[in-house]
Amino acid sequence: MYESNIRTALWWAYDIPGNIGWILYFIGFGRFIAGNGFSAHLPAGLLLAVPVLLMLAGIIELISERIHKLDRTLPAVRFWRGFGALTFGGALGAVLSAAVLHSNISTANAVMMIAGGVLCFVFAGLIAVSFKKQK
Repeated sequence: MYESNIRTALWWAYDIPGNIGWILYFIGFGRFIAGNGFSAHLPAGLLLAVPVLLMLAGIIELISERIHKLDRTLPAVRFWRGFGALTFGGALGAVLSAAVLHSNISTANAVMMIAGGVLCFVFAGLIAVSFKKQK
């Protein structure tokens, strides 16, 4: 089990920019797909979809945790599926967006995806590090 004693105000201060991050990444990815068509740049599209899937898995897990009222005390599996997936998805999204920026993504979409990935990584990570493993 993992438990966090983070103050509610600090949680919200991290949660809001983290949510803005994954939303920005999703918008940038959606614009990339809408503008280029998924098959136009298939390898890049597939690579950039991986962070979307990770972030989506983390979001679904965190919503499930909220429904089950597990906000501050989580089993290890739920902790890693929620915050682990969001943190890793954000980092991977920022790196992959920067890596394929030069040839496959418009600058506006790339900047949106990089910024979104960084925000998601940093702020989901800040909440994640507030959890400590119980003995």
